[in-house]
Amino acid sequence: MDPTFYISAFVTLFVVIDPIGLAPLFVALTQGIDSRARRAIAFRAAAIAIGLLTLFGIFGEQVLGFVGISMPAFRIAGGILLFLTALDMLFERRTKRREDQAHEDRPDPSVFPLATPLIAGPGAMATMILLIGAAGREPVAMVLIHLVMLAVIGVVLLMFLAAGLIERALGRTGINVVTRLLGMLLAALSVQFVLDGLRDFGLAPV
Repeated sequence: MDPTFYISAFVTLFVVIDPIGLAPLFVALTQGIDSRARRAIAFRAAAIAIGLLTLFGIFGEQVLGFVGISMPAFRIAGGILLFLTALDMLFERRTKRREDQAHEDRPDPSVFPLATPLIAGPGAMATMILLIGAAGREPVAMVLIHLVMLAVIGVVLLMFLAAGLIERALGRTGINVVTRLLGMLLAALSVQFVLDGLRDFGLAPV
């Protein structure tokens, strides 16, 4: 597998999960909690998200096969889902939804809403299945994709641990600018997923 595939995989997962956008929400969800408890929440949320994304990466395609959904069809559907996520990022709808969740009264936000749906949401789960399918489910490629996922979750964890500093450094305007740039990139990547699915059906040029 071309090394650029794994770079693309990292970028795709990074954009879908959006560690930068999650940082201020982590601050909001853990407001008033001491630093030690905040670190525990960050590590717990990251561990749960890793477990969920690993589960979907390994068994997601078998589940699709069980319900009679082909990989090209799922690739097209996943691309459309990612495109909708990109639109949400471009027009700030996803940030507003996340902020609504962040302001709900949650005694321990590590499982919900942090681990899911904010980190390991539908888009991230679909992306894992798409990437594993694109790699042909080769054992080495699957391991490398999961390592890429671990790297992205590692960035999320670092953002959580430094969330206060990042929020002060970027400010709301800086976070909005970064989110929109990532949204444009995700839109292009999602179109590529759709084209790959159509190509598998013989409906798009090679």
